[in-house]
Amino acid sequence: MTKAAVYTRTGDLGITGLVGGTRIRKSDPRIHLYGEVDELNSSIGMGIAMLDKTWNVDYLHEIQSSLFDLGSNLACEKENRSKYNLPQIQEIFITKLEQQIDQYDKELAPLKTFILPGGSQEAAAFHVCRTVCRRVERQLVDFEEQHPGEVPELALRFMNRLSDYFFVLSRYINFKKNIKEINWIPKKS
Repeated sequence: MTKAAVYTRTGDLGITGLVGGTRIRKSDPRIHLYGEVDELNSSIGMGIAMLDKTWNVDYLHEIQSSLFDLGSNLACEKENRSKYNLPQIQEIFITKLEQQIDQYDKELAPLKTFILPGGSQEAAAFHVCRTVCRRVERQLVDFEEQHPGEVPELALRFMNRLSDYFFVLSRYINFKKNIKEINWIPKKS
């Protein structure tokens, strides 16, 4: 098998190809959207790299794979997705996210106020994942409004739950490291 070239020069003029071969501008909202999904995936990779070796990162890798699934669907027009047999986000994955959230959250103190993102480097990295995830969610909503039916089924629920997961994961990491959360205290005028 011949190794594919890293560069093709086909995008040098600001055009790129979708899965089905349709050529579109790199400024197209679809490209922005799956680029944001890729940024989230890379942010997760950074968070994983910061975790010490005692963490089982298999589930985080599952999340990354699901984000690749989502990105591949966004890079393909809806009518072509079944033709290319692209993997879809399944209800079971959202259920699994909820189970993970519940598992971590049961060990955490209840929140009585907002907390400042931060703590350990690892927790801070997953807070960044949370905010990037929320950005993807907002762009999914916007894209769906502009292109009805193009956002894969369950994508919005997946992203909404995923941002919740990163919030709880960040708190859980700080809890396991015995790092106290810092409450947000509004300044009095």
